[in-house]
Amino acid sequence: MNDHPDWVFHGSRFPARAELHAQRNRVAARHPETTFIYAHIGNDGEDLAEVGRWLDAYPNVVVEIGARISELGRQPYSARRFFIRYQDRVLFGSDTTPDRKAYRMYFRFLESDDEYFDPAGGHHRQGMWMIYGVFLPRGVLEKVYHQNAERVFRLEPKR
Repeated sequence: MNDHPDWVFHGSRFPARAELHAQRNRVAARHPETTFIYAHIGNDGEDLAEVGRWLDAYPNVVVEIGARISELGRQPYSARRFFIRYQDRVLFGSDTTPDRKAYRMYFRFLESDDEYFDPAGGHHRQGMWMIYGVFLPRGVLEKVYHQNAERVFRLEPKR
């Protein structure tokens, strides 16, 4: 936030974070036939238990992981359990322009059991911390990387 103070939407001029989440969730509840994609893990990657409650409550909601590996990688055990439990509801996403270095960082996070590495190499810095890989099983990776998107967007799977 020091580098991007314009990203801070805090204070009396703005609704509370919990109220914004509640407003969004009410919309999802009112439209059960519509699929909602909650970008950036629903903007609550720090609280996967809460995101899980949303997914349990709203079967028409999926999440994507763009720009949140810094948060997810600080809690590798919880993140891995989350990905496995909700493997049909998580989409791969990136908040960067197509860039080999950025994708390699996402792949390292999702596919490796590497410990204590700096995620900023392929993405703008979200914080001053290191992350850990979540070493997802191949079937979960296939769903996150493409199968869930094929289903959500009604695309023909590539053979």
